[in-house]
Amino acid sequence: MTSIECLSETRVAPREGLTRPNREVYERLLKEEPEADAIASAFLKRHLASTHNIANELPEDPEQLFAWSQNRCAAVAEQYASYLASRQAGAGRQYFQSTSHALYFLKHVGPTKLVDGAWLAGGLQHWQDVRFDHLLEIYLEELGDGVPSQNHVRIYRQLLAGHTCDDLSDLGDEYFLQGALQLALGRCTDSMLPEVIGYNLGYEQLPLHLLISAYELRELGIDPHYFRLHVTIDNASTGHAHRAVRALHDLLPPGQQRAAFYRRVTQGYRLNDLGSGSTAVIQGFDLQHEVLTMLERKAVFGRHMHSDYCRIENRTINQWLATPGQMDAFLDALIHKGWIKRGEDPAESRFWQLIDGSHAVMFGVFSPYEKQLMHDWIAVGWQDLGKRARVPLKSVGDRVEEASDSETEALQKSLQAQSPAEQMKTLIPWLAPQHHWRPAGLFATRRFIELRKLIR
Repeated sequence: MTSIECLSETRVAPREGLTRPNREVYERLLKEEPEADAIASAFLKRHLASTHNIANELPEDPEQLFAWSQNRCAAVAEQYASYLASRQAGAGRQYFQSTSHALYFLKHVGPTKLVDGAWLAGGLQHWQDVRFDHLLEIYLEELGDGVPSQNHVRIYRQLLAGHTCDDLSDLGDEYFLQGALQLALGRCTDSMLPEVIGYNLGYEQLPLHLLISAYELRELGIDPHYFRLHVTIDNASTGHAHRAVRALHDLLPPGQQRAAFYRRVTQGYRLNDLGSGSTAVIQGFDLQHEVLTMLERKAVFGRHMHSDYCRIENRTINQWLATPGQMDAFLDALIHKGWIKRGEDPAESRFWQLIDGSHAVMFGVFSPYEKQLMHDWIAVGWQDLGKRARVPLKSVGDRVEEASDSETEALQKSLQAQSPAEQMKTLIPWLAPQHHWRPAGLFATRRFIELRKLIR
């Protein structure tokens, strides 16, 4: 049986670099730098130490986990049924006030969703060990089994790009914590197997926010395919929630090591509670703040671009944009001048007419997401805001992946002279978080699955 160095208690040793920003860890692990393993280990040890103050939700006896998972799923189902009943009775959305609110959510959870499944990547090296089968099956399903329309990361990348929310450079460091933890766990499987199992156990339980998000995104005309996919595969009957418990039982050691192993599983489970979760991100949206932040960012580029013939409150547009912190007063001035009619159809506002449409004077100045922020800010209170439905985008699951590219062709050529076992070694790096969603990674996933069945 494969030896896994994971049975001693996790210790946190003082060392330099433990306080690296989350974004730096996230980016360096994705780049697979030479120091990636050391960075990942130090990062995990620091955050595992911080979980001691988080209450343990898991039962004391791991034999009770199947019932625990099923009870959690039943409770979520009841809560969702209550939500649906309230909506059918005429209640408004509970999560998203507007389309821009939903897009804000999609963007801010992006760093986590774009490495979906990464915590299990280290299990690929143990593909011949039957004890890892359930962990490996979960990971391969996160990769869509190599089917483009089912690969979770690819779906989410397309979702962000379709709404021009794929530039994550302005996100705060806290939004990269969970993604960094997932990448780090994927690199430390052999030394932190109990923690990986515990994290997986927590992440694969079906949460209420997933169900509500899918429902409300669809209402707003935003493709919920990514979220609906997780609703179906994370069930506690046959899905990932069930397999996560089975994976624990397959890898739980006997005898005296059992209690120490399970204690570390509970610690890994609590890593899920660190950082800004989905509901916290949703609750953190402030439309006024987002509009002002966006305008302040754009003012840097537009402060010398306007002519001086137009004056608002005795100041030119360039003068308004020249001084940081003026956007709140500038919007008030536009309202006073009648250029913005808040609480009405944005189409009635002159400012909106300047930025919307291919013939608008400022066509292309605002991205679709930025325009959505302005639209929803102007429309606040408009009586039809909650009733209007946008035309949904074409489902990302319907988009067709090109059959091949240079990376895929090179990979296919390299495999031709290799034995099945050699091919598996060549393919595994292509199933890593930074590669599996690409055409070559999708091909590698399909080939990996074929060979695994053949060799096993």
